[in-house]
Amino acid sequence: MKNLNDKPWIPWVAGASLLVAALGWSQRGPLPPSIDRRGVPDWQLDNEMPRDVFTFVRIRYSSYGGRGGKWATDYPDADLNFSYRLQEMTSLKVHPEGVVLELTDPKLFDYPFAYMAEPGDLWFSEEEVQALRKWLLNGGFLLVDDFWGGDEYDNFAYEMKRVFPKREAVELPLEHPVFHSVFDLKEKPQLPSINQALNGMDFEWRPGPDDGSEVHYRAIQDDEERIMVMICHNTDLGDGWEREGENQYYFRNYSEPKAYPMGINIIFHAMTH
Repeated sequence: MKNLNDKPWIPWVAGASLLVAALGWSQRGPLPPSIDRRGVPDWQLDNEMPRDVFTFVRIRYSSYGGRGGKWATDYPDADLNFSYRLQEMTSLKVHPEGVVLELTDPKLFDYPFAYMAEPGDLWFSEEEVQALRKWLLNGGFLLVDDFWGGDEYDNFAYEMKRVFPKREAVELPLEHPVFHSVFDLKEKPQLPSINQALNGMDFEWRPGPDDGSEVHYRAIQDDEERIMVMICHNTDLGDGWEREGENQYYFRNYSEPKAYPMGINIIFHAMTH
C-alpha cells in the first residue's frame, strides 16, 4: 500500500470541516490495541481526553470466523484510510486505529457506531441476534456495506427479521438528509470494486431480477424514525476507502467523489440523530 502522504489532497474538504465540527459527541470506552498501520499516517490523541474520539468499529460475525472471513473484507486498509480521512478532512476527533469486535462483546456498548462488510451470506447465532437487538435499541448505528444482488439481500433481510421481526427496511429517497448532511450529493453513490471498475463495470453483476445494477440505500428505523441500520446494497464503499492509493482512475472516479462523501455523510447523520 502506498503511504497516504504521497496521495493527492482531496479538493472538496473545506465545506465539510465546519459542519462536522458540530458533532459534539464523545466516546467513553477502552482504547483500541495497536495494529500495523500499513503506511497510513499516524496522529496523536489528546493526552487529557484520549477517549473523547470517534472510533471506527468493525463487526466480526461468527459465521465467518478467522482472519480470512468475509467480515474482514477490505480490512484493515479501509478502516485505517477512512479514519485518517475523517481526521484530516473534518474537525471530528478520530482514533487512528479502530477496533474489531464481535456482536456479543460487552465492549460494543462503549461505541455508538459499527461497520459490517459483506453480509450477504452471514447467519447470526441466537446470542448475536439478542446482542445486536439490544445494542441497536440502546442507540447503536450499524452501517452495512458491500453485498450485491437479490439472493444476498434476501439472506441478510432474513437474518435482520430475526433481530426485528416487526420492522421493515425502507428505501431512503435521495431527498433524505443522509445524502445532504455534509456533502450535497446529487445521486445515490454506487461503487464497484476496483477490479470491476478497471474492467469497465459500474457494478458487480449477479444473476436474477436484482442483478446488482441498481444501488439501494435502505434503513431499519426505531419508533422515532432514527436510523438503526443503514443498508448500502449493490455498492462497495469499503473498496473506495481501501483502494484509494492504488489507482488514480479509481480514486478520482470513485473514492473521492463517492466513497468518502457518502461515508462522511453517514457518520455525521449517525452521530447527530
